[in-house]
Amino acid sequence: MAYPRSVNAAEPPQSPVSALEPWPDTVHWQRISTDLIWVELLRLAMGLAVLLVGLALGWAFTGHWLFGAGCAVVLLGGGWRVATIVRAVHAWGYAERADDLLVRHGLLVRRLSIVPYSRMQFVDVSAGPLERAFDLATVQLHTAAAASDARVPGLRPAEAARLRDRLTALGEDRAEGL
Repeated sequence: MAYPRSVNAAEPPQSPVSALEPWPDTVHWQRISTDLIWVELLRLAMGLAVLLVGLALGWAFTGHWLFGAGCAVVLLGGGWRVATIVRAVHAWGYAERADDLLVRHGLLVRRLSIVPYSRMQFVDVSAGPLERAFDLATVQLHTAAAASDARVPGLRPAEAARLRDRLTALGEDRAEGL
């Protein structure tokens, strides 16, 4: 599907022709770090380990075949999730435009969040233990509407701080006119 392109570089890019094609090709998308794949895989491994240990103990103590079947289902689901984690991380992106920030993600259900700078209340940067181990951080945008909050995971701390400062400055500039 073709998207209309702006003739003048100063003009903001036009919206996609269809709401069903949410990734406008007129936008310069920034990708997140692929190190986020390792963070998500480790989180998955920890969760699967807990489930498998519980199922294995149940199988060892009772000998019931359902515990063995549960182990097989957990392993199959884990294998499927490994494949989707890799693709899901590659689907994340963000773009800074003149008046708003675009955040995209999703495989089966694509999601495009457009957050106007003037609507931002505050910007939060966080990094859990696994993220810090891989030198990553998450930028969380908070607006008045809770459903419109957007986040950008998998950023290097320097890029997260730069994005936080830029969004905060743009938010303050745009809010002055309100």
